[in-house]
Parts: sequence; C-alpha cells; structure tokens
Amino acid sequence: MQNNRALERKTRPVFVIGCHRSGTNLLYDTLLSSGGFAVYRGYMPVYKMLLPRFGSLGKLANRERTMNAWLRSKGFRRSGLNAEELTVRILNECRSGGDFIRIVMSKIARSQNVARWAVYDPDNLLYIPSIKADIPDALFIHIIRDGRAVALSLSTMRGFKPLFWERKAKGLAPTALYWEWMVRTGRQYGNRFPSDYIEVRYEELVSEPRAALKRLGDFLDHDLDYDRIQKAALGRLRQSNSSFQDEEAQPCPVNRWREKLSNNELAAVEAMVGEYLEELGYPLSSPQQLRKSRLETKFARAFYFHLLNIKLWLKTRTPAGRLADLGALELSDSIEPTEME
Repeated sequence: MQNNRALERKTRPVFVIGCHRSGTNLLYDTLLSSGGFAVYRGYMPVYKMLLPRFGSLGKLANRERTMNAWLRSKGFRRSGLNAEELTVRILNECRSGGDFIRIVMSKIARSQNVARWAVYDPDNLLYIPSIKADIPDALFIHIIRDGRAVALSLSTMRGFKPLFWERKAKGLAPTALYWEWMVRTGRQYGNRFPSDYIEVRYEELVSEPRAALKRLGDFLDHDLDYDRIQKAALGRLRQSNSSFQDEEAQPCPVNRWREKLSNNELAAVEAMVGEYLEELGYPLSSPQQLRKSRLETKFARAFYFHLLNIKLWLKTRTPAGRLADLGALELSDSIEPTEME
C-alpha cells in the first residue's frame, strides 16, 4: 500500500500558480526542464475564460461550444493533438473543467510517453477549490514574489489597470493591492489543502535554486536535478520574459525595484501593502514617516479588495461571465499545429 501511495504522488498533476509577474513562467519551465513532465507551453484558461463564457460542461451543448472555440485557439494548436479524437473524448467523457484539463493533458502526456503533466496559469490561483473538487489529486505550487517587484513589473507592462484617476501615477500602489489580493486569496485557498499545497519564494528560486528545488522535489516526489534543468533550459530558462528587455545590463531581478522606484513611489507602495510585505517576511525600506497610513490609503485598500472580489464573483457566479473576453486565446480559423516554444 505504501509503494502504491508513493507511485501515486510521482504521477499526480501539478498546477503552477501565483500573481502575474511573480515568476510563474520561470517555475513552470524549471519543472518541464527537469524531465518526466509533458512539455506543453499552451494556454488553457478553463476556469478563467471557458467555463464563464460557455457554462457548465455538464451540458452537451456547452461542451460543443467550448470545443468549437478551443479548437481555434493557439493553446490547442500547440498541443499537437488530433482535433477529431479530442472532440470525441471531450463530448463523451467531460463533465467539468477538471475533466477538460485532465483529458487534454493526459493525451499530451501519453503522446510524449511520460507519466506526469503540469499546467501553467497564474489565475488558477483564484480557482483552487474548484480545481481540487474536480481533480482531487491535484498538487499546487504557489510562487510568491516581493510585491514591490511585482507592482513595478506589472505597471511597466500595464498588466493591471487601476481606476482611471490613478493611472497618471503609474498605478503602482493599486497594482500592489492587486498583488496582495492575489497572494492572500491563493494562500487562503491553498491552506485548506496543506498536504497538497506548497509555497516557494521567487527570490529563493533565483538566488538559492538548489535548496528551493530540493524542497519542491520532496513535495512533488520528483527529481528536480539542478544541473539537468540547466542543461535542458526550456522556455524562460533560455530566454527571459522580463518587462525590462531594453536594458543592456539588467540589474538582478530580485532587487530591481530598489533601483527603479523613487523614494516617493516606494513609500506609497509600502504605505499601501507594507503590513502584508512584513507578514510575508519582506522588510520595508522607506522611512516610517513617509509611509504613514492615511485615510485615503485605508479607503483604497477597502475599495480595491471589494472591487476585485465583486468582479470575480460576477464573472464566476452570474451571467456576466458570458461576456468573458477570449482574445487571449488567439483564435484562428486554422487548427494546424504550431511550434511548441
């Protein structure tokens, strides 16, 4: 029985999650570079887009509409799967978002003759309970990065859109609030499943990779050999997706925020999310008098957290989800395979 349990853990599916710009791509490609995982670098936002847009997959009509869309996506083209065979399986066997992911990823894994698969999508952090209900053996790796670095990177890429009256100030403080909301939500959900959820710090993965990989490998029961990973160097291990690609000599990504943020910007961010940074073990850098909490700071925290919770609720629990934008799927009338990156 013990050997069966060990074998089971070695093949359990893995979900890489975290706030955007926290290193989710780096972590995912690190896993793929270790060997033993199906190599798939496509986008499959089942819980974020497909279910809200097309409805429960328990209904045949919804499965048909979902497949009609996903077969046109770049994610499907990267899968290398046969459209007709996949469609038959989805229509006949799929009853949930978890079924959809498992069917697709299991077929990719079998086609590559490996026993395990991992899925990359930062926003799956918001759907841990649903994923766990649909895929009980799912394991979750939540990568967490210093919120000041995330706010800088996201605001540089315009990855989070604050309310219009705050955009002229780069939206750094509201973007930091988005980071806190995402991380808090992921930790709250993940702690419901302590044996199947682990956190890793981006800073440790970058500066002490062997130690980080040893801990992750023990959790996954997977050999995450650092030297083999460096040799394979898939995806972001080979080519950075930094939001600062124009810099000739990029500073260390762990401390870039120290060089890029002005004193006032840093104080504004730390005034907004400083307590949570400290709770996570990130020491503050600005003088206390500059980050004194003000009434507008408290209002902004309450307002943005409420707004983000309401938007998620509307998307997942009401017909408003039917308006989900599928643009990120990069839909095309062609279903020819595209190169896996």
